[in-house]
Amino acid sequence: MLTNLPELERELSGMAARIAALRETSAPGPALDELEAAEELLRSALAELGRSRRRREGGNQREHKLLRQTFRALPVPVIVMDTGGVVRRINNETARLLGSPAGYLLGRPFPLLVDVSSRAAFRSHLTAVLHGEESATFETRLAHQGRTHTVRLVLSRLRMPGDPREMVAAVALPTDVRLPEASGPDERVPDDSATMAAARRHDLLARLTRLLLDEESLREPVALIRAARLLGAETADWVIADVFRDGSLHRAAVVPPASEPVTRLQRAVEALDPAGAPVVGQVLETGSGTVHEMLADDGLLGPGVLDEMRAGSLLAVPIGTGREVLGVLTLVRLRDRVPFGLADLGMLEEAGAQLGLAMRAQRGFQRRSEAAETLQTGVLPRTLPDIPGFETAAVYHPGSGPRAIGGEFYDVFRVRDGWGFVIGGAAGRGEEAASVTAMVRGGLRVVSVREDDPGEALRKVNDALVVQNTGLFVMAAVGFVRGRRVRLASAGHHPAALLLPDGGVRFAEGGGVPLGFEEGAVPATEELTLAAGETLLLYSDGLVGSRGPGGESYGEVRLTEVLARCAGQPPGIVVKAIEEDHREFSGDRVLDEMTVLTLRRSR
Repeated sequence: MLTNLPELERELSGMAARIAALRETSAPGPALDELEAAEELLRSALAELGRSRRRREGGNQREHKLLRQTFRALPVPVIVMDTGGVVRRINNETARLLGSPAGYLLGRPFPLLVDVSSRAAFRSHLTAVLHGEESATFETRLAHQGRTHTVRLVLSRLRMPGDPREMVAAVALPTDVRLPEASGPDERVPDDSATMAAARRHDLLARLTRLLLDEESLREPVALIRAARLLGAETADWVIADVFRDGSLHRAAVVPPASEPVTRLQRAVEALDPAGAPVVGQVLETGSGTVHEMLADDGLLGPGVLDEMRAGSLLAVPIGTGREVLGVLTLVRLRDRVPFGLADLGMLEEAGAQLGLAMRAQRGFQRRSEAAETLQTGVLPRTLPDIPGFETAAVYHPGSGPRAIGGEFYDVFRVRDGWGFVIGGAAGRGEEAASVTAMVRGGLRVVSVREDDPGEALRKVNDALVVQNTGLFVMAAVGFVRGRRVRLASAGHHPAALLLPDGGVRFAEGGGVPLGFEEGAVPATEELTLAAGETLLLYSDGLVGSRGPGGESYGEVRLTEVLARCAGQPPGIVVKAIEEDHREFSGDRVLDEMTVLTLRRSR
């Protein structure tokens, strides 16, 4: 059947020429008349067919024009792409959303507009639609020209009659637009993979926090290794931690894939100088993380390292917070895994910040521990010397928590024609308090060699401390022992307690002005004569000033009761009883230092 109008017109012209030739060579008759009538009818039908075709073509053009105008004016972004994901058509709303004219976006791969963490999911959904699924829906972010929009992307295959090419339409709906819930086995349920991934990232960060807060992780190497193992087990194949120590960058941990034993490659990576790794240098220079979804540079960790690892993607983030960068954390995924994306970068930057905070706290804790050891070894005697006619015992607890390191001290030493002892504490904490108490302890030892009175020794040390202008005051009690007589001097310290053999307890006067407060201050002094079996006890504010779980103070009243129960006991037993009672009172919540010194007159 001929439907081409020009061809029909040519055939009809040929038929008319043959009829004319017959009329010239043949006699007129009914047959010739019918042929001419048929020619006339065909010519009329052909003319009507042409008019009808022109009307239809005009209608189709109007319909196509209307459809194009409708596509452009749709109030939601719509993108038409080919099976390779290349953009072929966009409407006005898409251009407005992405901030670029249509001519700039046409011919570009659509996956470049999708958040890198969702590109793998986009490719998967596109393949599913092209292989028969009616549509696919998932949540993602579109990013272009500095703009980022979270949308619900709906992919649908386009089937156009007469066109062998397949197309895919992508509709970007706002996230508050919800599609109908699935009610049958053939209806798709909206993809919740993004929600599940976010939940997994949150869980990983929570586990990392618990790990870093664990008591066994207070040592920096332990924390680094544990954190690297956790991240390697959950989100990467290789994990490398490089940290600054003593001003130089050191490779602190290398965790290979769990399925691989210790290999030559791991040893080689451990031996590499981290300062020579370009990606480490980039993170240190910028102070921010970087992600390489597709590795184009094999030398980011060193020549040939990533290729030997069979690395597919890499991510590196700073260890530290703000301007303080303590190191770099580098993670590598192999080629057969989903590459790192922006979501992974954000999560690992938070992990690096947590690790940096933990390291800073660990280093501060280490410095305080070293200061506490210095205080004990430099200010506290290793052993108590024997004082003729007396038994002695002492206990010192550095305490716990942020107030653990303070300035309490005690000492027993030789003086002219006898023995001296001192107990005291600085009104401060930390290394400065330790240095001031060391100054007081050493000063008393020196001055007491030429002084007969402990009050005069305290006065000279006080004047020297005022001149030094340390800003710290020291409460101290000093005693000189000669025979049975004990002369006491107090500079703002708690009064000494005297435990009698029958269990009675009396307190000395105490008082006075703390050392370092004002020049010329005169300590409070008194003299005691100790009978056989009497015990003199000096104690710090960390004992009587401590608070129980309910906020109540330990105080001298409770101390008196404990001492009364220790009547007739040697100094070591007395000290132990006080120590145990204080632990029971505080509920193992010792937050401050505690010092106790006892002297008992021998029978």
